[in-house]
Amino acid sequence: MHPSARDLSDPESGSVKVTEPQETQTHRSAHVFLRGIGLGFALRHVDMSARNVRYLTFPGELLMRVLQMVSLPLIISSLIAGMSSVDRKGFGRIGLRAFSYYTVTTLIAAFTGIALASVIQPGTSSRNPPTPSGGKVEAVQSVDAFLDLIRNMIPSNLVEACFRKFKTVYSRNDSVGISVTEASENNDTVPTAGTSDGVNMLGLLVVSVAFGLTLGSMETRGRPLRDFFDCLNKAVMHLVNIVIWYSPVGIIFLLAGQIVKMADTGEIGREVAMYALTVIAGLLIHSFLTLPLVYVVVTRSNPFRFMGGLLQALATAFGTSSSSATLPVTLHCMEVNHNMDKQVTRFMLPTGATMNMDGAALYEAVAALFIAQLHNMDFDLGQIIVLSLIVTAASTGAAGIPQAGMVSMVIVLSSAGLPTEDISLLMIVDWILDRLRTATNVLGDCIGVGVVQHLSRQELRSPGPAEESLVEESLRL
Repeated sequence: MHPSARDLSDPESGSVKVTEPQETQTHRSAHVFLRGIGLGFALRHVDMSARNVRYLTFPGELLMRVLQMVSLPLIISSLIAGMSSVDRKGFGRIGLRAFSYYTVTTLIAAFTGIALASVIQPGTSSRNPPTPSGGKVEAVQSVDAFLDLIRNMIPSNLVEACFRKFKTVYSRNDSVGISVTEASENNDTVPTAGTSDGVNMLGLLVVSVAFGLTLGSMETRGRPLRDFFDCLNKAVMHLVNIVIWYSPVGIIFLLAGQIVKMADTGEIGREVAMYALTVIAGLLIHSFLTLPLVYVVVTRSNPFRFMGGLLQALATAFGTSSSSATLPVTLHCMEVNHNMDKQVTRFMLPTGATMNMDGAALYEAVAALFIAQLHNMDFDLGQIIVLSLIVTAASTGAAGIPQAGMVSMVIVLSSAGLPTEDISLLMIVDWILDRLRTATNVLGDCIGVGVVQHLSRQELRSPGPAEESLVEESLRL
């Protein structure tokens, strides 16, 4: 189980510890956004030079630098600690089905967001030229892009993977790099090994998951190293809490700087509104089409009747913007309203509250493509596949942190080579999108419990080891 989920349930008593509601934090965030926007519009009447605007955004620049600093140790320690603590023998097939469901639905959510952002293109407008602004974007053929994806999944140097990733470049026999247009006109070009700046997050994620699973299989021999990564994960989370304490100051100046730099506030406002509508449309599709379809295919039951018993949990998720704070209500709805087995609910719901983030994955995928469209950057098929995998892993690995969306967005944007300072644009509408994606996350957790319980009905009918020992003891007496 994810380390941050251990505070949510007591395995001995079965009781659930309620985290502090997020209402105060939500109101504080709304005030921060309003102050930043107000400061920005007030300073638009002052003729500020580019140097002065840079000075204005300096507190926000510090925030982004600190977030980038902690993002790498955060996701690596979180994934290793989470994967190493999974008891595969204890959970067996139920745990395997649960994690398979989490992975598949999160990937579907990420691809849904990518598809909507590619079709709607909320970041493209008449003020942007139709061609990439740089004019020197080096494309890669589809086969080489796919091979680069596999190469980056297996980095040859872990230290180098922290700041550089593999990329195929095209050259003639004299090793002079040429463009793709010239490569198509000349047959004497060959793909050669190259690199590009940026964190090879995909490779680090694969290594972290494999390393965590290996530690988990070593049992007592791997305990010292598991304790090390568990302690490192908690230490990084405490560090992130300090960063979040400073974040209101940085956010205010980031928002103010973005508004001062806007050439056309009306056009930017329309683009942000289209971005919000794209995210909302994706969340609605995932909540009322994808998840019910998965439930129907597996259980052959009416999904909307099942969702009717979850209204209290969904309303609480929308009000608190926290899957963890909603956990007691979710347990009540699943165990009382739907009579779900406690063996499934007490394992899947706390785990899903920290690891199953369908709404966050969809939101981060749309946000990344939105920022790419603002900067006229075109993503090819290989980059889209990498983006979906990074979004899936980042939304899972950083789920237990307060305001995890901001931290995981820094991971996604930096991995995709996108400017992280544009996060301030997303924060203008984040207060409502955060509530909607939290409700989607909770709905995905509940649908997962119904799906896994249906698939595991044979295992749940047979008595477990504890029940068998009780039966033997009663017969002996």
